[in-house]
Amino acid sequence: MTLPDYQALMLPLLKYAGNRNTEITTTEAVDALAKELNLTEEDLREILPSGTQYTFVNRVGWAATYMKKAGLLKTTRRGYYQITERGRELLAKEPKLINVKTLERYPEFMEFKKSKGTQVSNNKETDERKPITPSEALEEAYKNLRDELANELLDKLKSTSPTFFERVVVDLLVKMGYGGSRSDAGRAIGKSGDGGIDGIIKEDKLGLDVVYVQARRWNNTPVGSPDVMQFAGALQAQRANKGIFITTSRFTDEARSYVSQIGSKIVLIDGEQLTSLMIENDVGVSTISLYPVKKIDSDYFDEGI
Repeated sequence: MTLPDYQALMLPLLKYAGNRNTEITTTEAVDALAKELNLTEEDLREILPSGTQYTFVNRVGWAATYMKKAGLLKTTRRGYYQITERGRELLAKEPKLINVKTLERYPEFMEFKKSKGTQVSNNKETDERKPITPSEALEEAYKNLRDELANELLDKLKSTSPTFFERVVVDLLVKMGYGGSRSDAGRAIGKSGDGGIDGIIKEDKLGLDVVYVQARRWNNTPVGSPDVMQFAGALQAQRANKGIFITTSRFTDEARSYVSQIGSKIVLIDGEQLTSLMIENDVGVSTISLYPVKKIDSDYFDEGI
């Protein structure tokens, strides 16, 4: 099922805090709300794009944070909070839902909204159609920028010369730990041309094993099973069982199905994965801005230390 957004979690979270009548933790709230909402293990394993936190945990945490700012919940000690008298008064009115608009009734929340560097969107689409937490908004913006960069990068790759594309392949494989030194890899790639093989690189810096490479700088024509079969045949002729087939295009379903059925280990890297690996390994891209995301260092404020 689709996970409820953070605003949809405010009312059930406040009710849970009210029913407990004692301090609670976000972990306890997550477990209780997951059961109440009949969330599956698959639902709970959904993570933010950064992979740093589970989406549901993030949303429950932000629901709690916003209600604390409105005085409906209060922090009791590190990692714990409980419902306030104001929170009980709101529950007594039996609201159908609690959202950002509800919290705007309270001056403390409005002060929080107006504080420097803090924005809670009043955009109707954000608040009602797709309410997201600040963490999700940041990660969604990052994903959009990364997708745009990947598209630009792929267009650049498709317009390069075959020789330059070979250089890109060398740089990427070396950055990923293959090929030994760059000079070793540079001498290997583009020198074979033996029956569908464009190059041979070391699998590790010691050269304990080798990996055969095929690189196709194609525009939109997909790489089909005949091309992959030729590459697999070339590997067998060399008594090799490891290969990387890289293309700026894509692979057909038949090509991927063929690779999954043969004994040789062939990794297929299409244009989308190629640009993703280039971005991850800083090949052909450069960093223009960094925005550190920080959180409270709880250990620093532990007065018992």
